Amino acid sequence: MKKLKDQNVKGTMDYLPEDEIIRRKVRRTIEDTFIQYNCSPLETPILNDRKLMASKYAGGDEILEEMYTLSDRGGRDLALRYDLTIPFAKVVAMNPGLPMPFKRYEIGKVFRDGPVKPGRFREFTQCDVDITGVSSQMAEAELMEMALDLFNQLELDVTIQYNNRKLLAGMLESISIPTLRLNDVILTMDKLEKIGMEGVKQELFQKDISSEAINSVERYAKEWINQDLSYFEQFASANSTVREGLNELKELTSYLDGLNLVQKCRFNPFLARGLDIYTGTIYEIFLSNQSITSSIGSGGRYDSAIGGLLGSDEPFSTVGISFGLDVILTALKQNGISLMTNEKPEYIIIPIDAKREALIVATTYRKLGRRIEVDMSEKRIGKSIERASKRGIEKVILIGDKEVENNEIIVKTLDEGTEERISFQFKSCK
Repeated sequence: MKKLKDQNVKGTMDYLPEDEIIRRKVRRTIEDTFIQYNCSPLETPILNDRKLMASKYAGGDEILEEMYTLSDRGGRDLALRYDLTIPFAKVVAMNPGLPMPFKRYEIGKVFRDGPVKPGRFREFTQCDVDITGVSSQMAEAELMEMALDLFNQLELDVTIQYNNRKLLAGMLESISIPTLRLNDVILTMDKLEKIGMEGVKQELFQKDISSEAINSVERYAKEWINQDLSYFEQFASANSTVREGLNELKELTSYLDGLNLVQKCRFNPFLARGLDIYTGTIYEIFLSNQSITSSIGSGGRYDSAIGGLLGSDEPFSTVGISFGLDVILTALKQNGISLMTNEKPEYIIIPIDAKREALIVATTYRKLGRRIEVDMSEKRIGKSIERASKRGIEKVILIGDKEVENNEIIVKTLDEGTEERISFQFKSCK
């Protein structure tokens, strides 16, 4: 047999027990938090119709370039889901009888043929909550509170940046950016902190944005940076889009203030989220120490998606948030946070020519709620006890022919060096 080499597809990985134990604890923490906020579970297919995932109400051109596509035996065009948002919107569109507001969570694998870097893979697990049927900013505030609650439990210090797409679009309108080019400019402005103003100007030039518009963006961006909401009041009377976005941001901020979360949330007038789907509030979650520079969670309001899938212009108030399980694991490692739990067994049963009886004892103890391992290595007793001690196991159970005959087992407490004979009725088990 040839030696296996590089058998994992690029952007995928195996999780050995030590890492998988941590991943599952993180997942349980996330799921328990979702349940605490009264979110209902949902599961959607990984395999989807390509047209659904390529809908104009989906992820936009950039994410569609990363979509994995395939076809089945019947020649149908299919795609692997690249997020959990559009599958959720599909469920709501297909089930008009769902009680509103509808708040669901889903944790599952998604796939993107994109760049690979620390914490970013091509097969990864997303953990989403979405709320439909709530038009007020209460939904956004609760999701942001839930995020901070979750990362506090994971001992990760995070900051949430937030904005409103309406405010940003309206401000660009007010400096005469053509309506048809607004989205192009918005998606580039979103990269300001990463690539700087020179990078923004270069990208806008490559998108064939006019020199006049680029100069306006540069001039006013310097003025808008680090401004609070009050600065934008002066533009609200002349632009209804600015006014709507500003009012929504004020409402959201009032809730964050009431929840004492303002110090963990920062208004960023250039935040846009790199997806066309968003229509209002948007937010991204970053590690405060920037040990990972990309976001470890994000979301926002997307009121057009469900109606769009139904072929209607009717808005459906919908807002969501998403966390990447794998990037969270990377963050925990980089920040030296150990979530290892006591996953070792309470007892190891070592049979001495009494394999059948060892399984019987294990079954009995498991029914009592004990975590049990049967030593099947067939090593010498001393070696098995030594191995158990190195693993930090406190107690082992020894069973030999003599013990079976006497209807008893030997329980050794390794750290104390003591042992006790306990009655156990083997004969009644035959």
